[in-house]
Amino acid sequence: MLEPSLSLCPPIGFAPSGEAIILTMSMIEQIQRDITVAMKARDEQRLSTLRMVKTALKNKEIEKMAPLDDKESQQVLSTLIKQRKDSVEQFLKGGRKELADKEAAEITLIETYLPKAASEEQMVAGVRAVLAEMNSPTLKDMGTVMKNVMARFAGEGVRVDGKQVSEAVKRELTPK
Repeated sequence: MLEPSLSLCPPIGFAPSGEAIILTMSMIEQIQRDITVAMKARDEQRLSTLRMVKTALKNKEIEKMAPLDDKESQQVLSTLIKQRKDSVEQFLKGGRKELADKEAAEITLIETYLPKAASEEQMVAGVRAVLAEMNSPTLKDMGTVMKNVMARFAGEGVRVDGKQVSEAVKRELTPK
């Protein structure tokens, strides 16, 4: 019988009644397990990225002086992704494609620990739905619209880039 990989299967516990319970592990625990797998596979790129992510999460935990919940962990990872996107842009402007590719690979790896990102169509549909609920807001109401749109996506557990949402809201609010 084949044993499942620890990093792919959630740990299972058993309730006193005998039913199986899936135990959730913290993001830091999952990353630590993935670090071990990367070390065994001698995957240096993956290993360095995972160590960087774990360090960022631990630093935030120390700063907060308490364990991070999932939402806080996701915010840390989103910040790391945003930093890397800025770096990719700067490296491409500077003609350093190899460094931009390295940063892009890090983004791809970090995104695996976050909820699915909304597509352009989903984002526009979400913006339009919020606008329909708000009784024809104007460009002056952009802050309120943004707050409602971001809350909607957060409630659905879908990740969106605030910059892209802002652009979509502006397009929808601008008279045609």
